[in-house]
Amino acid sequence: MAISLQKGQKISLSKEAGGDLTQVKLGLGWDVAQGPQDKKSGFLGKLFGGGSGGDSIDLDASCIMFDANKQAVDAIWFSQLTSKDGSIVHTGDNRTGDGEGDDEVINVDLSKIPANVVSLVFTVNSFTGQTFETVSNAFCRIVNANNNAEVARYNLSAQGSHTAMIMAKVYRHNNEWKMHAIGETASGRTFHDLMPAITPHA
Repeated sequence: MAISLQKGQKISLSKEAGGDLTQVKLGLGWDVAQGPQDKKSGFLGKLFGGGSGGDSIDLDASCIMFDANKQAVDAIWFSQLTSKDGSIVHTGDNRTGDGEGDDEVINVDLSKIPANVVSLVFTVNSFTGQTFETVSNAFCRIVNANNNAEVARYNLSAQGSHTAMIMAKVYRHNNEWKMHAIGETASGRTFHDLMPAITPHA
């Protein structure tokens, strides 16, 4: 049974998964916020789809790798889909939010993360500059890639005038990997714009 995280909550991934967890997927999903005329189509009908009239929003998931000095080691985003060491792979950019399931997925092999990397910070930003006022049902979740079981989910419920969110951090602590639900709002079109806001959480 996956745990539903609250903002600021920290969990042990291995404990929640019931054993060693090495291959994980971070999935991101979202919807275009619906107007009153769209509500009749129902929550489930719109859960992972685009809005009416072909509306779409281009959210981009990124992962920044940090060392113990809070220095960025590498970044995985739509312009670099694989980390230089090969331990993290982004499956590609979804520009609409259409389709069921995760809209964007970042695959992480925790066993291959270089020893100098202590944290992975996951962000989402609106490349097109649309604010989160146009986003609904956004979430990120950690999945055990070995059996596709959901380990933890964090619903990103904060709607507002921001264009980005620092979602969560996966980090080493006492020789195990943990997850911290951050959920801080920010503004920027790419992760580069967010670095001043991201670094304190690294």
